[in-house]
Amino acid sequence: QVELVESGGGLAQAGGSLRLSCSASEQDFYRMGWFRQAPGKSREFVAAIVWQSEDTSYADSVKGRCTISRDSAKGTVNLQMDSLKPEDTAVYYCAAQKSYYSHISGVWGFWGQGTQVTVSS
Repeated sequence: QVELVESGGGLAQAGGSLRLSCSASEQDFYRMGWFRQAPGKSREFVAAIVWQSEDTSYADSVKGRCTISRDSAKGTVNLQMDSLKPEDTAVYYCAAQKSYYSHISGVWGFWGQGTQVTVSS
């Protein structure tokens, strides 16, 4: 059973920073990423990174404010969030794609339980 565990959420003030981390029980994923879901809204893509190449992609709403990275030694994927805004408030989920074929199919087969991020104005 593959397990993804998020950590690092919490409360921050607007303009502040938070760093989320996702630990995976295995490290054989093609691509890992972060999604978020705000109250009353659908889950949305935030950022992703290809494990081998470290190619990254970002949602327009976080581009320039967030940086996704991976630590192969620790088997973690991190999301550094700076210049936080109240609209960043959401539950943030770590997700993973097992293969390139999952990627081109848009299937994220593995999900964490989520970590709450709250940004106060």
